[in-house]
Amino acid sequence: MYAIVKDRGKQYKVRAGERHLIDLKADAQIGQILEFNDVLVCSNEEGTTTFGTPASKNAKVIAEVEGIKKGVKCMTIKFRRRKESLTRKGHREKYTRIKIKEIVCG
Repeated sequence: MYAIVKDRGKQYKVRAGERHLIDLKADAQIGQILEFNDVLVCSNEEGTTTFGTPASKNAKVIAEVEGIKKGVKCMTIKFRRRKESLTRKGHREKYTRIKIKEIVCG
């Protein structure tokens, strides 16, 4: 059983019991239940797959927030030869870690 969920412009393929990193939800608290209603594709145990146009009406995915995690640090270096100039910039994305509790195909 799996579902493809759309959340704020990104799509995630999820299964019950899996953990995923999604874009940061700043207002989410640890232990809070999130409900995703934009389910694009939903497949159940019998093997039947439901496709939404663009989203299924009664399908939803229920997840629990486990915390916030930082991603890999990306470094950018801009070097100008013969100018004695070097610029370094770093960036580290923050993610919300969720655990998928239940997939409801309606």
